[in-house]
Amino acid sequence: MPEAPAWKFQHLLQDLAIKKPVNAILTGRVITAVDDSVIEDGYVEFEDGLIKDVGQDARARLQKGTNGHEVIETKGTILPGIINSHAHLGWDGIHDLAHQALHDSPEVSAYKCATNMLNTLASGTTTVRDLGMNQSGFFAKQAVEQGLFPGPRVLTCGEAITQTGGHTYWCCREASGATDMRRAVREQVMRGADLIKIMTCHDNLELTDAEFEAVIDETHQHKRPITAHATFDAAINRAARFGIDVVEHGGTMSDETIGLLVDKDIPIVTTFSPLLMQAQAEVAREYNIPEWKIAERQKAVANKKRFGDMVKAADAGVRMVFGTDSGSPVVRHGTVVPELEFMVKMGVKKTNLDAILSATREAAILNKLDDVIGTLEAGKQADVLVVDGNPVEDLKMLGNVDAVFVAGTRRV
Repeated sequence: MPEAPAWKFQHLLQDLAIKKPVNAILTGRVITAVDDSVIEDGYVEFEDGLIKDVGQDARARLQKGTNGHEVIETKGTILPGIINSHAHLGWDGIHDLAHQALHDSPEVSAYKCATNMLNTLASGTTTVRDLGMNQSGFFAKQAVEQGLFPGPRVLTCGEAITQTGGHTYWCCREASGATDMRRAVREQVMRGADLIKIMTCHDNLELTDAEFEAVIDETHQHKRPITAHATFDAAINRAARFGIDVVEHGGTMSDETIGLLVDKDIPIVTTFSPLLMQAQAEVAREYNIPEWKIAERQKAVANKKRFGDMVKAADAGVRMVFGTDSGSPVVRHGTVVPELEFMVKMGVKKTNLDAILSATREAAILNKLDDVIGTLEAGKQADVLVVDGNPVEDLKMLGNVDAVFVAGTRRV
């Protein structure tokens, strides 16, 4: 394993963002996310940051005594914390992406990350996978893990890696040649990257075969997963053949490409939200989205054929995992419901519960955290969301956040 980043060895004398897990028994409707079942009269008990017990018949459980635990009764729903597998903490969802990347000072980026993490927590999202905006994700992760700021769990790629002058070069680590690709990976790992992200295309394919092979090999040498920005068939197919672990966005796909994803068990992280939010004219205008783009987005959203290959892939067994691309124009951090609703509307997920599972259990599996979070089971970290209402019947109820716990510490 590579050596840990230097900040991991710093001794902190004061924890500024207090982590004081509560010992509690929550009662109400419970979505464990272990399977498709819903416990209508259930409870979740956690102690010292871990889930101790999950069961049905809350009254019977309380009659056994509370052991001094706080009892939180809700008429709503208890479920695992949401995991957003595609976000950009250094972008605010308001201003031009390139301008922010090129002109925001590190201090401003830090403040944006802080605000975005608070908004993320307020939405019930307890884990966020930051996929790059310069090096801001490293510092967001450090601030949370060192107890300097009360954020969600942060997984970060650091700087995404692109070819020189490649897609979004203005916020990535540019690299040319196989050797430089390896160096770019090592730089991210040295600073604490949990994964590596590469940009494989824009309108055309990017990276040479030698660069592609090198960046994937180096990432796997460092025991890290590698994910690829890939938005059309040739890019997705190439990424799958070369050995990528995850596809970001997805798009048009041939039957051959879908077969590759199924055979290699490569999931796709959906990011419909920018398209959806920019198609909402009244909202988009507040963000200065031009009329031609609003019209373009509206046309795209109304065209079900545009998403046909994504549906075909899901039906074939490709795992579709929740991500919002938050930080992109009009997609503020903490925007959860539109993505989930659209997944169901388009048929990528068949039911509301399936969509919820894509943002909990399936996301935990993708991020290799399924032994820690993603379901409500004894022994796992108490990352718990409480909402007023039943999201199985109406996903909008996920917007009615009553309480959020990260490892048993109440953050909302």
